Amino acid sequence: MRLPDSQLAVLEAANATDSTAIERLADTTGLQPAAVTRAAFDLRDEGLVTVDETTDTSAELTEEAHEYLDEGLPEIRLYGAAIEAGADGEPVSMGQLIGASGLGGPQVDIALSNFARKGYGSIDSGEVAADPDADPDADPEAAALETLAAGESVDDTDLLDQLERRELITQTERTVRTVTLTDAAVTALIEGIEAAETVDRLTPEMLTSGEWADVEFTEYNVEADAPSVDGGRKHILRQTADRVKDVLVGMGFKEMDGPHADADFWINDCLFMPQDHPARTHWDRFALDVPGIQGLPDQLVDRVESAHREGVGEDGEGYHSPWSRDFAEAVALRGHTTSLSMRYLSGFAGADIEPPQRYFSVEKVYRNDTLDPTHLLEFFQIEGWVMAEDLSVRDLMGTFEEFYNQFGITDIQFKPHYNPYTEPSFELFGTHPTTGELVEIGNSGMFRPEVLEPLGIECDVMAWGLALERLLMLMYGFEDIRDVHGTLCDLELLRETEVVY
Repeated sequence: MRLPDSQLAVLEAANATDSTAIERLADTTGLQPAAVTRAAFDLRDEGLVTVDETTDTSAELTEEAHEYLDEGLPEIRLYGAAIEAGADGEPVSMGQLIGASGLGGPQVDIALSNFARKGYGSIDSGEVAADPDADPDADPEAAALETLAAGESVDDTDLLDQLERRELITQTERTVRTVTLTDAAVTALIEGIEAAETVDRLTPEMLTSGEWADVEFTEYNVEADAPSVDGGRKHILRQTADRVKDVLVGMGFKEMDGPHADADFWINDCLFMPQDHPARTHWDRFALDVPGIQGLPDQLVDRVESAHREGVGEDGEGYHSPWSRDFAEAVALRGHTTSLSMRYLSGFAGADIEPPQRYFSVEKVYRNDTLDPTHLLEFFQIEGWVMAEDLSVRDLMGTFEEFYNQFGITDIQFKPHYNPYTEPSFELFGTHPTTGELVEIGNSGMFRPEVLEPLGIECDVMAWGLALERLLMLMYGFEDIRDVHGTLCDLELLRETEVVY
């Protein structure tokens, strides 16, 4: 029997009674692990070895875990402070215990969330009660961290998964292959195996010299391990945005664009939003500490101010509230892309505003909201408006039904709403495919005369602002829009999620 050098080396290094790992065979033979793996599979095909595969999971402590090994888990530190303060008898103020425990920053939330989960006590109305029978010395998570730090393994997979969810460990799976000689291999080794020269490629020199006839070519192994290569791809949110643009262009719309940081005049004043409206305070908007935008169209500014102070028409009624040009010129990050609509409808952006017209944008907006599964500080808004004679709410609802139908969403619901700039107004809701809950997906209405008349618009305009991320939730079943944003985004989720068209 003749075998390539690499296969003969693996055969001689392997054992008939005990399985030998690929890594150990590589050390013994001096070959690369990939070469040993390739030779092992070739020998298996010849019936000379068996190759067994198992999955080995290893856990590595994170930096946060090493910190807790030195200082203790936050919930254990909180429990210790509670016992010291007598919370095992009478409840003690949470603030007092946090100060005594030395916890700070995110550790406070971590301690509070795990304190009750582990049965160390209860938290009610800002007061902490400690369970005197709790035993933090027997905390399984703390014990597991110490075991892993000592280089030993932990067999409890549920416990390891919990530590991984807390981002205290990272688990890595790898395939372990072992090789065992068959009886046929033992017989062949006893009888003697001759090394055959092998080459992995045919060269012009081998052809001209005739050497190719005397060598053995390495077989191509289709089962050999190959590195996993993940090429770049467009983010699923961007892909959905592109799809939205395609749909709206197909419905006859033209795209708008404009500045992300703009004068409050375009963002709010043109929308008949009073300057003392709560949404225009520093609590809800991102004002920029830069000089105001000069060069606003004076006549338009005067008409908008008049609408705010006095209203429009014979029966007009303004807000009778303060109005300042300095405030109108102040710069802020746009809280909605309706600022683009105002620029375009006023003619200031150079667009054709002779009816009928249809415009849209899919761009970022910024709001000082509280982060939760459906709210972000910055997100994409699908802005749109239609200008024509004799428009009605039925036209607006029909437009939405046609638009969302393109994405397989056919159960849109409408709810009356109030906006300073549209009347009538309503919000849009869709049913989440996983939870079955109604999710708000947009706001819309017919622009009021107080908005249109200062702009010089004499026909009807229906408009809307829809949330791109909420559309994504309905299309793919995401329950938390934070899952598709930021540094904690699951890349595998984005790689594996099929884009819906």
